[in-house]
Amino acid sequence: MSSTASLTDPEKGAASPHLGCTTPHDAKRVALSDVDVAAELIAGKDLDAIDAAEARRVLRKIDWHILPLMCLIFLLQYADKNALGQSAVLGLLQDAHLSQNQYNQLGTIFYVFYLAAEFPQNFALQRFPVAKVLTVNIFLWAVLLLCHAAAKSFAALATVRTFLALAESAIMPGFIIVTGMFYTREEAVRRVGAWFLMDGIAIIVLGFVAFGVAHIKSTNFEPWQWLNIIFGLITLVASVLFWFFFPDNPTTAWFLTPSERVVAIARVRSNQTGIENKHFKKAQLTECLKDPKTWLWFLYAAFSSVSNSLSNQRALIVAQFGFTPLQTTLLGCVDGAVLILAVLLATALATRVPRARAFVAVGGYAVALLGGVLVNVLPARRKVGLLCAYWLAGGSFAPFVIALAWVGACTAGHTKRVSTNALMIVGYALGNAVGPQPWKAKYQPRNHVPWTAICICWAVSGLIMLLMRWYLARENRARDEELASISPAFEKEGEVQAENNGSAEVYLQGASGEAVGKVDRAFLDLTDIQNREFRYVL
Repeated sequence: MSSTASLTDPEKGAASPHLGCTTPHDAKRVALSDVDVAAELIAGKDLDAIDAAEARRVLRKIDWHILPLMCLIFLLQYADKNALGQSAVLGLLQDAHLSQNQYNQLGTIFYVFYLAAEFPQNFALQRFPVAKVLTVNIFLWAVLLLCHAAAKSFAALATVRTFLALAESAIMPGFIIVTGMFYTREEAVRRVGAWFLMDGIAIIVLGFVAFGVAHIKSTNFEPWQWLNIIFGLITLVASVLFWFFFPDNPTTAWFLTPSERVVAIARVRSNQTGIENKHFKKAQLTECLKDPKTWLWFLYAAFSSVSNSLSNQRALIVAQFGFTPLQTTLLGCVDGAVLILAVLLATALATRVPRARAFVAVGGYAVALLGGVLVNVLPARRKVGLLCAYWLAGGSFAPFVIALAWVGACTAGHTKRVSTNALMIVGYALGNAVGPQPWKAKYQPRNHVPWTAICICWAVSGLIMLLMRWYLARENRARDEELASISPAFEKEGEVQAENNGSAEVYLQGASGEAVGKVDRAFLDLTDIQNREFRYVL
């Protein structure tokens, strides 16, 4: 098969012996590298004929083969990030001779380099097989986590945290890309929620492991060193599993038969986002940078992520409420339960209540704001009340889960989607880098200044979500009006007009130039702005 496809007008050309349709001799030609990787696999196939029961069976098969691995990796990543917080109450501060400000700097250093690595990592995720890029980074982060056990100074810790950030920066954008490949926009919310639930489980597991290693009596290693060694070894094993069992995309998934791969692709056709395209398109990057919603996602991620500093500060905050180190490690398990409940409730509401994603997110911030205000105003002697207020602040985790699924559902064109993801994660890293800075020793033990800053960021994040919803709803109304006013036969410059229930007249060409398969417009690698049939989910 050659590397060209044709955009056609069926009224101008001759009949194709393969399709019983017509193609013009002077049709515009598009390189196969410009369309989606799924285009060749589904060319000429009737995607509307896919049986619903078969689609559900394939969905279950996808869930069983990729979700466990994604959940495992996300659990380990969150545990690895927060091992620093548990290490702080297990002797790290004393052994490495760290001041409070130096400890805060470690959190900032991590996310500064996490931010710096986003565009190179996202370029690698587009250019090379996604699963292999992720595996290499998981292996490197496992090795670096093991190196933490040997770091006994600020300089050594800063070095290993820097390289750990470079490795971990690929995971979240990679998972967003994979989720969009295998799941519909409606399904994506629950699947993103599933691997974010692992954050809560990671907190619980980390709490119990920290409690256990605190009782280890060893002359060679301190408890905080054992903590890093244990999670480093588990991550090393996980990288091996990922290499052999995680697929790059539905067209090559080892656990699907050729016919099941077609079903897997047909299932996500309604997303209008395709699977992936390994050809970098400068025009899509330019569109991404000019698109207002790109910068709304960036601002949202930056403001909402400031509160992630609570993760590394959690053990110190609870200890300053008046609890012992052992009590603090066990109480961390409740943090995990709160996160799990918040994510389950938010994802259930976002998927069952139509057009409610922004409102659910705002509800999560409202609960978090209540907790933040109570932490600031309750008297110090009310340590149980302060602890419960702190747990209410856990409501802030759920909105970001909704946002991650939402950005993927509202962005089409693979280069644009990867670029938008990168900018959003840059915002996430920026917020995380700024977050630790207000947690200075002079504000302890009540930390009024950092709690006030976090509450302001939660309020701004909620407002951005409402603004995003207004903007997307306005775009949808404009497209509906455009569709009603434009004749179906009219083709706007730079856009592909839909025909036959959303299939653009695009044909892959055989070696002798004949059309060998019609390709659905969803797999032309069009952006959400180019594809005027694209509708943004609310």
